[in-house]
Amino acid sequence: MKSLKLIFTGMVVLALVTMVSCKDNKAEIKTQPTEITEEQGTEYTSTYVCPMHCKDSGSDKEGKCDTCGMALVKNEDHKANGHKHE
Repeated sequence: MKSLKLIFTGMVVLALVTMVSCKDNKAEIKTQPTEITEEQGTEYTSTYVCPMHCKDSGSDKEGKCDTCGMALVKNEDHKANGHKHE
């Protein structure tokens, strides 16, 4: 009878530890915006953009990206070939 109580107590303790340790392990779902907005910066909203979307690389005139050196492309042409950020 004493060993039965010991086994039962051990099972209860194991169940409690399992419930407490798994309580905060919820999966985090990250979502990306489906629409490009001004909040994303000039690398998405300027007339000319870097194909790599380097931070603050957009410009109102043709040129090269200050960060990576790639030629800036017209934003409307860049979006026209089905290029989306979803």
